[in-house]
Amino acid sequence: MNWEQLLSLKRYGDNFKRLRKEQDETRLGFEVDYDRIIFSAEFRSLQDKTQVIPLSKTDFVHTRLTHSLEVSVVGRSLGRKVGQRLLEKHPHLAEIHGYTLNDFGAIVAAAALAHDIGNPPFGHSGEKAIGSFFKNGPGSRYSEVLTDKQYQDLCDFEGNANGFHILAQSREGRSGGLRLSYATLGAFMKYPKESLPKKPSTHIADKKYGFFQSEKSMFVDIAQELGLPKRSAEDLRFHRHPLAFLVEAADDICYTIIDFEDGINLGLIEEDYALEYLINLVRDRIQTKNYNALTSKQDRISYLRALAIGTLIDEAAEIFMANEDAILNGTFDTALLDASKYKAQIQDIITLSIKNVYNSQEVVQKEISGYEILNHLLERYGTVAYNCFNNSLSHYDKLLIQLLPSSFHLGQESLYDNLLSVCRFVASLSDSNALMLHQKLKGQIY
Repeated sequence: MNWEQLLSLKRYGDNFKRLRKEQDETRLGFEVDYDRIIFSAEFRSLQDKTQVIPLSKTDFVHTRLTHSLEVSVVGRSLGRKVGQRLLEKHPHLAEIHGYTLNDFGAIVAAAALAHDIGNPPFGHSGEKAIGSFFKNGPGSRYSEVLTDKQYQDLCDFEGNANGFHILAQSREGRSGGLRLSYATLGAFMKYPKESLPKKPSTHIADKKYGFFQSEKSMFVDIAQELGLPKRSAEDLRFHRHPLAFLVEAADDICYTIIDFEDGINLGLIEEDYALEYLINLVRDRIQTKNYNALTSKQDRISYLRALAIGTLIDEAAEIFMANEDAILNGTFDTALLDASKYKAQIQDIITLSIKNVYNSQEVVQKEISGYEILNHLLERYGTVAYNCFNNSLSHYDKLLIQLLPSSFHLGQESLYDNLLSVCRFVASLSDSNALMLHQKLKGQIY
């Protein structure tokens, strides 16, 4: 891989080459990507989607929206740090092509901003609920009429693949989706593979999948434009865009530290116990006098959180630069923070979060509610999708179709497309809207 291709400003449908040195410095192409994402309806819906605590009524708790904004801020800093080092190592990128450190920051920030845009309501349990419906629930009957890869797309419904669809998929009046630069789309694609084979290796890029069968051709076009080498002759697997490692690191930093902070503020993790864990991570940087001057729990946590994030940004940048050659040739196969000297401290924090936050009674009870809500919606609309494909819609089916937004199309051409459209519709709902629709279909109108 080479940086000249990886930093492509091309957008879907371009029949000309966009050059960095010809960009308007007041509104750079990669910054346009950020703007298009943040003004999209799909991004706004994240304000009412769960990060950790479903349907929470407290201001303390992060939603997918606040989490995504924070990940983008961390990603921007991380991208700039790495960009500065890369331009020193590869001066021709600046001297000949005109790239600056801010370009790297803008690409990573935009991709990080969008990293959760395809996630369904009710957190990661939302993805599991959709998958479970098709794998073990009423949706399993569709396995006989779908290809293996189509069925796997549904059984392991993936927010990353759905996010790629939202960002890149054409629809009437919106060719190329949000028409983001290929560089930003490449950085967004943490798992550049299709759903099968599942986890064919321990390489970090094989952990999940990044596109549905419906977006296969567009995914391949972007990968080829960016010069991402194929990793398999039998199926569609590509090497990661190098900046995807930075997007992943920004997300890892935020959910590790900030989900932990949410747990402290909600009283799920004892303050003294939690502060000790954070101090272990930032012991080399903490200014004891400044820290001891803080009198409130919130200020102490904020101080340690800022130090922890700064520490991990610097660490991730160092690991990236130390392994740049391996990342470019595809032999670096782990997440950046998994190669960190702070790995043990990070794992301690994550383990405590799993025990006290992710597995808390409040979270578990609301996840169960999320499962029930999504299973009900999928059962109703899955039947509509099947009946529409078979041209056997009932009057009730037609009423349900009227509740679908115009952007979600059901037809008689493909059962797979119909079922995937239903999954995308359910995934597009906020937590509150999913609950409200569930209640309406149950006849619970208030």
